[in-house]
Amino acid sequence: MSDETKSPSRRSLIKSLVFVPMGVGVAGAIQGVTGATASTTTTAEGKPDDYKPTFFSADEWRFLGAAVDRLIPHDEHGPGAVESGVLEFLDRHMQTPYANGGVWYMQGPFLEAAPEFGYQGKLPLRDILRVGIKAMDAHCTANFSGKRFADLGVAKQEALLKDAEAGKIKLENISSKLFFSNLLNETRNGYFADPRHGGNKNMGAWKMIGYPGMRADYLDWVEVRDKPYPIGPVDLAGRRG
Repeated sequence: MSDETKSPSRRSLIKSLVFVPMGVGVAGAIQGVTGATASTTTTAEGKPDDYKPTFFSADEWRFLGAAVDRLIPHDEHGPGAVESGVLEFLDRHMQTPYANGGVWYMQGPFLEAAPEFGYQGKLPLRDILRVGIKAMDAHCTANFSGKRFADLGVAKQEALLKDAEAGKIKLENISSKLFFSNLLNETRNGYFADPRHGGNKNMGAWKMIGYPGMRADYLDWVEVRDKPYPIGPVDLAGRRG
């Protein structure tokens, strides 16, 4: 986590974003965990929809519900990850050729390489998340009287996420840093992707940052820096926000 504050704001998340079209791949990692500012409950601050997961198990779903709520919580600036449908995005995205490795080169050798060479491991994205969730829960049950990650208080959850981000937690079968960076990137992608992918419900994230979405008539505003964009966004289906 950044040393500037004990609890980075949503604004620090927004400033670090790099938008990429869905399907191109995972964008670069955000530097720092975005956590809640003052909360003592593990209940998600946003209201999730009734989506039922078809990829993640019940235990994995509980972990994700708690984790993404800590990464992008609801606050005065805009909706949180849970109410924005990020969980639905994650479950749906894990069943795509990108997440299951169908469009990756997945033959060896598998090794630790310099960052400029990209990921060189043997696990596709969905297995990075699945193996990481299992390992994080195992770490928690071994160190916190049998409690899983979702059973812990907010402060402890945030501390664990910060330690995972820094690679300080030794997990079985996976690097905690690798797991965290992919979880954070996927949470961010779901939060800002077009609603057709399951997240960004009602284009809430786009409205929050004044992003016009798929509008083709905002060129006059591209270089405007002193005024917010005055018209709501439009998604790929042509719906107006």
